[in-house]
Amino acid sequence: MNSLISWIGGKKLLRDTIYKRFPMNYGRYIEVFGGGGWVLFGKAPEKNLEVYNDFNNNLTNMFQVVRDKPLAFIKELGYLPLNGRYLFQLYKEIINKERIDEKIIDEEMVRVNDFFTDLQQKELEELLSKSKEQYDIKRAVVFFKLIRYSYASGCKAFGGNPCDVRKVFAQVWRISERLANTVIENKDFEALIGQYDRDDAFFYCDPPYYDTESYYEAAFTEADHIRLRDCLAKIKGKFLLSYNDCPYIRDLYKDYFIEAVERQNNIAMRYDGDSQFQELLISNYDTKQHKILGTQFSLFTEGD
Repeated sequence: MNSLISWIGGKKLLRDTIYKRFPMNYGRYIEVFGGGGWVLFGKAPEKNLEVYNDFNNNLTNMFQVVRDKPLAFIKELGYLPLNGRYLFQLYKEIINKERIDEKIIDEEMVRVNDFFTDLQQKELEELLSKSKEQYDIKRAVVFFKLIRYSYASGCKAFGGNPCDVRKVFAQVWRISERLANTVIENKDFEALIGQYDRDDAFFYCDPPYYDTESYYEAAFTEADHIRLRDCLAKIKGKFLLSYNDCPYIRDLYKDYFIEAVERQNNIAMRYDGDSQFQELLISNYDTKQHKILGTQFSLFTEGD
């Protein structure tokens, strides 16, 4: 959820700076903490392997549905520009309970093998699979609306800004095409990095900021920050890491290239007038040489 919140803030202004720090050559691109895809969607698709990962299964399910079933997503999205606090609360309740429903479907599919004949099993499994597929589509749309209706895309408080879903349709098709050859994973970062690490791998990591973990849906402890550092220390490939600038992170990555940059937080600017934040870009390679990447867009900005 990190990137969804940051997309609405100043991080969209930081993307060009990040792209300029990408290595000149690599064979596979892996976005470890994908969030809203604010970095992924701002660059051209990779010719070789490209991986989007996030530990939030609501996010990964949403992008899988948009990629594989864009028309079903649009049909479920509806055509009326509905917006209201009561809808926001309803979507929160649905998202909080949907995982229970998914487990029930899985358990029913296991029970089918115990109580029915082979022919009955096949028929029932087809019905349950179709039910689960429809559930995935509904959950994807509910989560998307929850993001769009919430304050700063945080999915916690109602934002009060209307959203005309009809303006999103063109973006859904664009994102579907953009993700056509992208592998979508829902893994813990350590398992993901271990799976995709190669000599030519490039990992971009945007983990939860240190000491702000309470703002994120998935727990990320101090031990996780250390585990990420230790995991990256062992890789064969290259990594670029973005973090908040603080003494703890500077010390944690003191053996690597560290560059301080500034970004604007548009949300804070509403109240403070001007709000600059220090960001760290950390890498295991010299970022002076770089390549330019492509056009920027996002599922969470309305189309023209």
